[in-house]
Formats: sequence, C-alpha cells, structure tokens
Amino acid sequence: MAVGMQVGIRLASMDSDVPVLLVALLLGLTTVLAEPAVHVLTYQVEDVTGGSVKRNLVLIFLSVAVGLSIFMSALRILIPSIQLWMYLLPGFGLSVILAYFIPDLFVGMAYDTGGVASGPMTATFSLAFVQGVAAQVPTADVVVDGFGMIAIVAMMPILAIELLGALYQAKSRKASDSALNEQSTGGNHG
Repeated sequence: MAVGMQVGIRLASMDSDVPVLLVALLLGLTTVLAEPAVHVLTYQVEDVTGGSVKRNLVLIFLSVAVGLSIFMSALRILIPSIQLWMYLLPGFGLSVILAYFIPDLFVGMAYDTGGVASGPMTATFSLAFVQGVAAQVPTADVVVDGFGMIAIVAMMPILAIELLGALYQAKSRKASDSALNEQSTGGNHG
C-alpha cells in the first residue's frame, strides 16, 4: 500500500496530469489480471457458455473495464466538478436496463464480477494509488475519493460483462438464424 500511495503522490505532484491518467489506466488494466478470483471466474464463464465465450475475451473485457474505472477515478480527482454520482447513477442505471435484454446467465455473472474485480489486489494497490493522488490534490478528499474508486471498479465490470452478454446473444441469434436459413434453403437445392 505504501508503494501505491507514493506512486500516486509523486505522479500527482508533477506539472502535467497526463502521467497520472496513463498510470491509472495501465494500473487498472494490469491489476485485475493479478486477482485470483478473476481467473476462476473466467474459467467458469467459458465452461458455462460451452466454450462460446473464451476466457481470454472475458479477461480483456474485465481488464479494460477496470483500467477505465481507475482512469475515471483519477480524472474525477483531478477535475473537481465531476461528482461520483455522475458516474454511478448512469452506470448502474444502464446495468439495470441491460439486465432486461441479455441472457439471465450473464446478468448473474456480471454482478459477480463487480465483487471479483474489486478484490484484494485492486483494493490494496489501486486504492492506495488513488488515495496518493487525492492527497496531492487540494480539492480532493482521500477517503471519499478512495472509496469512490472502489464503487466505480465495482460498476464497470458489471457493464463490461453485460456488454459481453449482449454480444454473445447477438452472435447466438445470428448463428441460429443462419442455421434456420440453411435448413429452409437446403431442401430446395436439387
């Protein structure tokens, strides 16, 4: 935690905000890959979907989601006019709406990933990093911004897996439509 805090403090004390945002994005992209529960979840998703959704695809979606969430958290600290509710209200609202349109299997997996992605690695190193950034920004609050990051990290993987569920559903429909078209036209060739 001390290393994460120091990295955040030093980057936030630089003249440019770009290094903070780049490191936040990279930190999120890589930290989730170190979460043990994420790897268990990816195997389960691949197993439950019968191999239709590959574990590497799930890892990519989760990695990008957590990368964006740490980036969004750092951006919110650096731009005080961005309030936490501006991320959470539309994000969780969209996740509830998407839940009505994707397979139920993906709804359960999506909400599970919110807890999995904000596990010990993310909560330890990324939280310390964000708190370090907040400690250097006069308008920021270390506690509020730190826990705000956890809320965003819990939300973004839900949206990512629901999006993956929508893509899976579209792919499944396309495959079944192709099969039906092939069956209906297959008997007419002769």
